Amino acid sequence: MRLVIQRVSNARVKVADEIAGQIGAGLCVFLGVGKADDKSKAGLLAKKMGNLRIFEDDQGTMNRSVKDVGGEILVVSQFTLYGDCTRGNRPSFSDAAPAAEAQRLYEIFVAHLKALGLRVSTGRFQAKMAVSLTNDGPVTFILEA
Repeated sequence: MRLVIQRVSNARVKVADEIAGQIGAGLCVFLGVGKADDKSKAGLLAKKMGNLRIFEDDQGTMNRSVKDVGGEILVVSQFTLYGDCTRGNRPSFSDAAPAAEAQRLYEIFVAHLKALGLRVSTGRFQAKMAVSLTNDGPVTFILEA
């Protein structure tokens, strides 16, 4: 699994003209699922991300997690995180998990976040989505397991 995590002031995902998910301050997470991924990786990454200390404390040091600051999380599926651009000009997605398995692991990841007591919104799996966000910092991290 690959996560691109952005600390945001706000984020929103729309499908057609309908808002599918929206948050205030917190994290916007783009999640890609690979062929070799399983539910243990989903749980491991959810726990790691939920506890990442990437919000400032009173001294301006990144020392607080999204839970510590009462932030929200928007999780958006993004299979293109497994796009391989090393050969030719068209990305290969041969390392991405099949859609049914990717959706299952995406849902497990979201369930793990909710089980940690985090407030989570999502996009819509396999939909054409328009994501808008305000990156706070900018702060962006990549996690992979």
